[in-house]
Order: sequence, then C-alpha cells, then structure tokens
Amino acid sequence: MFRKLTRIGLAALVAGGMVTAALAQEGKPVKLGWAAWSDAEFVTKLAAKLIQDKLGQKVELVQTDVAPLYQGVSRGDLDAMMMAWLPETHADYFKRVESKVETLGTVYEGAKLGWVVPQYIPESEISSIEDLKKDEVKQKLGGAVQGIDPGAGLTRLSEQAIKDYGLDYKLQISSEAGMLTTVDRDMRAEKWFVATAWSPHWMFGKYKLRYIDDPKGSLGEAEHIDVLARKGFKEDNPRVAELLSRIQLPIPELEAAMFDAQETSYEQAVDKYIADHPDRVKSWLGE
Repeated sequence: MFRKLTRIGLAALVAGGMVTAALAQEGKPVKLGWAAWSDAEFVTKLAAKLIQDKLGQKVELVQTDVAPLYQGVSRGDLDAMMMAWLPETHADYFKRVESKVETLGTVYEGAKLGWVVPQYIPESEISSIEDLKKDEVKQKLGGAVQGIDPGAGLTRLSEQAIKDYGLDYKLQISSEAGMLTTVDRDMRAEKWFVATAWSPHWMFGKYKLRYIDDPKGSLGEAEHIDVLARKGFKEDNPRVAELLSRIQLPIPELEAAMFDAQETSYEQAVDKYIADHPDRVKSWLGE
C-alpha cells in the first residue's frame, strides 16, 4: 500500500501527520529487547501483549545480554528496552550510549540491589557485609558469594564490594538461573549461603530471605528502571512510544505477578495482570 502512494498522496499524508501511522502498520514489527531477568521478562512480555492486542502491531522479542541490549538500541537494531537500571547499576552501559538513545519513562522506582541470606541465619551472626569477615561465618559460607551473569551491573558492584570490605571471598559468577538453583538447594538443606539479589524478584515470594546491610554503600542506593528507545522511535511509532512511556507498576504488584509467572507461565501471568488491573491498563493506553 505505502509503496504505491503517488507524490501528491504522500504529501497529503505528511501534511496530515499520517505517515508514521502508515509506517507502523505496514512496516517492520516493534523490536523489544530484554535480558533473561525475571522482572525484565514480565514487563517486556506485558508490553508486547498490549502492543499486539490493543494497538494491532506485531512485536519481535529479542533476548540477549545487557551490553548488546544497550548497543542494539543505540544503533537502532532494537526499538526499545524496558530494563535500564539507573543511576548506578547500568551506569557504565548508559554513559556509552546516552547521546544515542531517548528515555521514554520509568517502569518502576525503588528497585534495590544487595546481598541476601536466608532468614534462618541469626542476625546476631550476619546482619551486615562486615560480618562476613568473621572466620566462623566465612567457613560456614564456604568463602563464596553466589553471583549472576558476568555482564550484569550487580556483578560489577559485587566485585567492588568484595574489595571495599576486604573480603577473602570468591564471587561465583554464573547466571540468574544458576544462582536460584543454588539458593533453592541450600534453602532445602538449611545450609548457610550469601547470594547477590535484587528487588523486584519473585524469589522473595517463595523463600524467606533478608538483605544484609551495606554500610559502605558499595552496592548502590535505590534505583529506577527506565524504558530506553532508539533515536526517532517516538516519531516513527508514536502510539507504541506513548504506551511504553505510561507503563508503571508498583513493585509489590510486579513481584506478585512474577511469582505467578513461576507458578504458571509468563504468558498466563501477563493475561492475569491485565485482567486484574483494567483501569491501570486503560490509563496506559490513554483510554
């Protein structure tokens, strides 16, 4: 349809501000990037569902690591990502692409990074990262901190924390899935462990965990999670850009939805969230 427009017809569309709408309908799918983190998977699939069902546009979900996500959006290979942890966690990635991307909005605020231990470990034994220096504590923890992906901001900050606190510990770099496997196994055996963690996350709904204090602030303060888009996306696809800019979830609701996803599937959890929050979804859609 679009290729067959005459010059006069094209000029009329431009004058009427309709070219972007025509491109959105006739062009390529909206490409949303995400890394394999539970919160990112839920909000990205939630957005994709609304874009497809409510706006009638196709979506392509692209899963990759954090660094390629930022590169992809900055180069225009991806239209948007919904998991920019700022101002600290993804500071290095964001700084490299800041002039090449646009911030559409904030999905949730008050996100937290830290290290957790099971609640069955007495606070008198471990209440702070400083307590990990105790010989008897180090022995029970095996001199290890259970970590996640090598490219994650939490991994970089955890490595810095080990230096800042002078800990003779090894950060076990793995993946979110690997860390959770260790947590699940050790919780069942009531074994001592310390693991890198973040909120929002469904594991706080499944396991009795608590953050330990970080008096030096090595792991950062409260974060906000932003939606980043490629330059020009707002002009190319204003309807989707507006939707992405409006999506905001309270962290308790997000954690509950993420836990639902673990019990069922992300697709079912997304459907349930949309059904349970009709007014919020309407506000996101500008209805």
